[in-house]
Amino acid sequence: MVRHWTACVLLTAAWLGIWRPLAASEPAKPNIVLILMDDLGHADLGCTGAKDIKTPNIDRIAREGVRLTNFYANAPVCTPTRAALLTGRYQQRVGLEWALGFTAEQKRRQGNDWVAEPDMLALGLSPADSVLARLLKGAGYRTGIIGKWHLGYRAEFNPIRHGFDEYFGVLLGHADYYTYKYYDGTPCLFENEKPAKATGYLTDHLNQRAVDFVRRHATEPFFLYVPHLAVHFPFQVPDKPGQLLTKENLSKGSRQAYAAMLERADQGVGMLLDELDKQGIADNTLVIFTSDNGGYQYSDNTPFFHHKSTLWEGGVRVPCLMRWPARLGKNKTHAQPGITMDLTATILAAAGAANLKDARLEGINLLPILTGEKPAQERTFFWRIDRSDRKQKAVRHGNWKFLHDGMIELLFDLENDVSERHNLAYRRPEIVTQLRRLLADWEADLAKEPPAFVVK
Repeated sequence: MVRHWTACVLLTAAWLGIWRPLAASEPAKPNIVLILMDDLGHADLGCTGAKDIKTPNIDRIAREGVRLTNFYANAPVCTPTRAALLTGRYQQRVGLEWALGFTAEQKRRQGNDWVAEPDMLALGLSPADSVLARLLKGAGYRTGIIGKWHLGYRAEFNPIRHGFDEYFGVLLGHADYYTYKYYDGTPCLFENEKPAKATGYLTDHLNQRAVDFVRRHATEPFFLYVPHLAVHFPFQVPDKPGQLLTKENLSKGSRQAYAAMLERADQGVGMLLDELDKQGIADNTLVIFTSDNGGYQYSDNTPFFHHKSTLWEGGVRVPCLMRWPARLGKNKTHAQPGITMDLTATILAAAGAANLKDARLEGINLLPILTGEKPAQERTFFWRIDRSDRKQKAVRHGNWKFLHDGMIELLFDLENDVSERHNLAYRRPEIVTQLRRLLADWEADLAKEPPAFVVK
């Protein structure tokens, strides 16, 4: 009699959709961890050739996953790349073309005119334009960000307004690693929407907070975004308090200090990977590691030319590593060209997020290509610097790259000249004409929906 009653209950529950057995056809949603370094040199990891910096934990991601050898940042500086990540679109569409802060040239649109905005803290990414965390929340994810924001200081731009459940980190583009203040004394450290207090080295706090987030949310799908301040200036080393940031020493440092900062961030990557193992969730966690732009003063961008703040390969070519044991192979490299906003599309697709068409994403989901389900794709990427002291535009189409630097037009065959040493513009004028037209069409498309402000 009891057996008959139990069977009836189960049949009724199944018919009503109340009870379902665990089906092999419905795998658990993957957890997602995105680690974003700041100003990382392409050759400063062991897996990309570093000899004087030890990064065993970051190298582990490459060894246990896939290293993309043709990956780009959306921009050559911090803010615009982060805007592209959160929106999944070119950063020019939201007006954030350069880094917010003391170097920014800011203007608001008033009718057909542009009026200067003198307040360094007035602008930021509107939550209405931000899709990544919001769509992940809609897909049932717990969302957290631990680290540097740099998409607006005011409360209206806070990460919590963008769909993140939790935030801890610095809001501005740089900060003293011990006092957590901007060079002019503005306090940067916040927890959620309130100023926070702490003591000790910033990277250590971010490392521990990231591990704590994984520990607390290991039983539910989560998205953890860890945008490190390292290895951005000031070049303050771990375990040595008393190195006070001033306007005068803002960017003073050394290769040794840079290495110590990167190695402490690597330590945190190891802590995260160990916690995923401890919680038994590593196999179904997609871990992504990349940088917001090319390396700066003390970095090594070999074999690429130039550095951050330019559109030469050294300014926008960055490492990108992905590890997902349940889907991706081990110790592989892939030459598929990619860009920061592809990570947005990739993450949302992996999470099974809905309403992706409404998001109008401009990146692509890289996973089917990396798993071999789809062939590699030829890509076209665009970049622009439109500042008073620097005018550069660039497009990569296939293996050709056209760079308009000031009044000079340059053409490079990246397959045979990744260091951009041999200008072929005079030999292949038809390619120059084609790529110049692609750039003009892209800018014309951007102009159809001008943003409410610009930061250049």
